[in-house]
Amino acid sequence: MRNAKVSRKTAETDVTININLDGTGLCQSDSGVPFLDHMLDQLAAHSLIDISLSATGDNFIDDHHTVEDVAIVLGMAIARALGDKQGIYRYGHYLLPMDDALIRVALDLSGRPFLSWSVDVPAARIGTFDTELLREFFQSFSTHSGMALHVDKIRGLNSHHIAEATFKAVARALRMAVEPDARRAGMIPSTKGNL
Repeated sequence: MRNAKVSRKTAETDVTININLDGTGLCQSDSGVPFLDHMLDQLAAHSLIDISLSATGDNFIDDHHTVEDVAIVLGMAIARALGDKQGIYRYGHYLLPMDDALIRVALDLSGRPFLSWSVDVPAARIGTFDTELLREFFQSFSTHSGMALHVDKIRGLNSHHIAEATFKAVARALRMAVEPDARRAGMIPSTKGNL
């Protein structure tokens, strides 16, 4: 089974994540940041990756450290569960509409992290969630999973829709990329011989 458990404890946060790449999209997330939990639920449901997460952090300051560290640990777990990446599609892309929002995502599980982020969010906050943390999440996630990730907002007016469509589009692209490729069983999806 392609699963992983990763824990990370710092002076600011304590995060543990279990994932199963071959799951059914179940999510049990207790990050202490309700909007992040809602987004992780979307990520799990639309990628079909099971996620179990517990996190405590210095939310009395703000949510920055918790959001960033959850993304770090999730990225590490994805990388660990993929192992040497034998037999996966490697690339994924998705164009996702959600009401007024339209988000385009393309990603490569290349081992070479990169984030291209072109997502402006009109509101500074969604409830109590600082929308600047959306980019921070995906920066840490792409870095620690070893993923080249390109995210573009084609259009969108409602900040909640934009954020949720982004997580869903990343999820669908990730689902495509981690899927076993029957024609590449046992093979590394690169002419280099490793990723």
